Amino acid sequence: MTTTLITKTGRTTGSPESRRIRNAENIPAVIYGHGMTPILFTVARRDLRIALSGPAGANTILELHVDDKKYPAIVKELQRDPVKRTVSHVDFMQIDLTEEITMSVPVHLTGTAKAVLAEGGLVDAAVDRIEVRASADNIPNEILIDVTSMTMNDVIRMGDIKLPKGVTAVLDEDVVIVTVLTTKAEAEKTVVAPAADAAGAPAAGAPAAGDDKPAAS
Repeated sequence: MTTTLITKTGRTTGSPESRRIRNAENIPAVIYGHGMTPILFTVARRDLRIALSGPAGANTILELHVDDKKYPAIVKELQRDPVKRTVSHVDFMQIDLTEEITMSVPVHLTGTAKAVLAEGGLVDAAVDRIEVRASADNIPNEILIDVTSMTMNDVIRMGDIKLPKGVTAVLDEDVVIVTVLTTKAEAEKTVVAPAADAAGAPAAGAPAAGDDKPAAS
């Protein structure tokens, strides 16, 4: 299912024009791809925010209305103001809904690894997004990974993750996606002090009091 986004053509290039567009709550944009000549236009900031507010987020398949034509497209790049972090420019790429494309899909962990928590560990996603290839209308909104059965010594690699039918990961199967971190308190438990015998003397190999001074020559 595509989301409609109305655009307005006729903008020119240059910093003063771009500032004027942004001050009017619009965003300079361009669409390119499939051998087409790039087209410059603007989109209303509010309209873009609404169009990308669905479950797919920035991966939403869009139907761009540019003058009297309609283009199936995806967001290729969102450029942001380095200070305000607001979107300052959008690159759209025209796509063929029947062809495979590469998209970066967010990773979300589900479930509770009770065995890890019991030993003071923490399940951690080594990556927050995974690049996949699929037809545009088959790109998943997210990749869910169940960590319920994980233990302290487990890792989940790309090859362990079952992707939807028709979706292929770009990453190598050996890449670690989820791992287990050891908390500081748990790590300190592994530091063992030298044992003492019944008389209170240090165990063999442990220095006695005063033995840390060098012998006289």
